[in-house]
Amino acid sequence: MLLARVAEVSGEVAATSARSRKTGLLAELFARAEPEQSALAISYLSGRIPQGRIGIGWSVLKEVLPPAVSPADAPRLTLSDVDEAMAELAGVVGAGAQSRRRERVRKLFAAATLPEQEFLIRLLTGELRQGALDAVALEGVARAAGVGSGELRRAVMLDGSLPRVAQAVLREGGDALDRFTLRVGSPVLPMLAHTASSVTGAVANLGPCAVEEKLDGIRIQVHRRGEEVRVYTRSLDDITDRLPEVVALAREISGDMFILDGEAIAVDPVTGRPVSFQDIASRVGSRVDVDAARTARPLSPVFFDVLASEGRPLVDRPGHERHAVLARLLPEPLRVRRTVVADPADAMAVGAAETFYRDTLARGHEGVLVKALAAPYIAGRRGRTWLKVKPVHTLDLVVLAAEWGHGRRTGLLSNLHLGARTADGTFVMLGKTFKGLTDAMLRWQTERLGELAETDDGFTVRVRPELVVEIAYDGLQRSPRYPAGVTLRFARVLRHRPDKPATEADTLDTVLARA
Repeated sequence: MLLARVAEVSGEVAATSARSRKTGLLAELFARAEPEQSALAISYLSGRIPQGRIGIGWSVLKEVLPPAVSPADAPRLTLSDVDEAMAELAGVVGAGAQSRRRERVRKLFAAATLPEQEFLIRLLTGELRQGALDAVALEGVARAAGVGSGELRRAVMLDGSLPRVAQAVLREGGDALDRFTLRVGSPVLPMLAHTASSVTGAVANLGPCAVEEKLDGIRIQVHRRGEEVRVYTRSLDDITDRLPEVVALAREISGDMFILDGEAIAVDPVTGRPVSFQDIASRVGSRVDVDAARTARPLSPVFFDVLASEGRPLVDRPGHERHAVLARLLPEPLRVRRTVVADPADAMAVGAAETFYRDTLARGHEGVLVKALAAPYIAGRRGRTWLKVKPVHTLDLVVLAAEWGHGRRTGLLSNLHLGARTADGTFVMLGKTFKGLTDAMLRWQTERLGELAETDDGFTVRVRPELVVEIAYDGLQRSPRYPAGVTLRFARVLRHRPDKPATEADTLDTVLARA
């Protein structure tokens, strides 16, 4: 399959808001492709490179882009060509690696048309990454293969890979779905949660529920079969060798053939409070010195769900039954704290849940998860039966620059560079966001930032620091990429503040005081 066709469909999918049209476009693409090519197409359309991180960013792309081949030339770059190039780039290590990456990228882009180049840029820089497309792609595969979307969705949930399941079902038909089942040792996509504004509101929506501490740790899925233990991240990366303390603990559990879902956290030995995620995230890095890291800051697993026990899948069982199994497997210190609201009409129980939330924040945790007691474990989905409640922080920040959008946002200034005021009246960048912007907001800010524009290199427009925006964010994290050493977590735009001068935007001191 030609890359040009995938790039074309990507643009068409982004340009339409009709889900049925998106599904039809993808179904047609998958039906015409070889199954192996469809797997690659799904990965690329969702902004994922099968080889993982390959060390290519804007610094390389801005320097080495050659002119595109003539528009009169027929596209010739295939998905297999791109996959081969990505594999080569992933294998480049050692002295002179950056130079060799530039040369390989130059070769790839020299064979690409302009639309293909634009698609590759977005793929390599992460701008294509959109989880929402996965659901539409799944429906497209189901239509192309002539299978039920529900059956396909379950297979993907249990296997963890839409491209892999799609390749099998497009080649073999519906019979291929039977072999995708829950197996101890094979990671499962984790269940995720939607957001609620309050505990009381979440309880009212869910009915009988449990309110659990939301821990800011490393999401882990622990599989044990006999003495064999495997530990996976939420993205299904195998990190068994990086968390030996978790492996050792899993071997001490009296049960067998189980899958546990939880978080690995660290606790400050002096204060007893949880250590920031940023202080432990390096434990899952490929270059970490495990022994030194474990000695300096050991991790402790805390579990909140069980997906299988004694080889029996439990994902279809209601939450209260799974928790009963979890309680039989694990002592209380290894289970997340929780309180149960059996009757949402019981004002005292709801009040106790609100108190539990406040106490959880006081203990230094992120917030709470409110989970319907009757809900199954919906692997790989952001289910409406799990709701997270966290305090929302806001800042008034200044727009320093904006990046031109793609797809439906072509011709609009989208990704905003956000800055806080410093003591000398200048601004320091804290991060970027394109989230929260409606079509009307995009049109307005494109016009306004056009009036403030100072430079435009075709990718980014630098502007006079005058437009203030109100930003919601979940917290701060350390980042060496930004001058202040911190960036905003999950930043999104609430509204533009043209009524507020930049001199009244929040200061860097205000931001750092919240760290």
